[in-house]
Amino acid sequence: MAETSDNLIELVADIVSAYVSNNSVPMVDLPGLIATTHAAISGLGAPPAPVGEERPTPAVAVKKSITPDFLICLEDGKKFKSLKRHLRSAYNLSPEEYRARWGLPADYPMVAPSYAEARSSLAKRMGLGQQRRKTPVRSKAAKAN
Repeated sequence: MAETSDNLIELVADIVSAYVSNNSVPMVDLPGLIATTHAAISGLGAPPAPVGEERPTPAVAVKKSITPDFLICLEDGKKFKSLKRHLRSAYNLSPEEYRARWGLPADYPMVAPSYAEARSSLAKRMGLGQQRRKTPVRSKAAKAN
């Protein structure tokens, strides 16, 4: 066993030496290069990893994950009005990665329908999204002059 380990170390040293002699590598990156090379060569004798990754089982059925008042996260089954922040903070997933992971369509919502409607109506009441007037409206005091 010690002989195999010594051979492995020599092999890694030879490979790293050859790479460094032909490529410019900062000294800070050398330990990482050595570790990566060692891990790659050590793993050559191991059985291959499974080719196809199985899709995980969702916490709830995809059709039941969308309700009018909230969305249910397929990762953990928790209810949210907006999934985007939860996915990034808990699982470091973007909405696109989440959709790809679960095989969801591109139009799968990240915000509960009632919440989106409430925000939309609030924005409309505030006058957002309408064309601005080209000339400013004069105040009553300015009209009196």
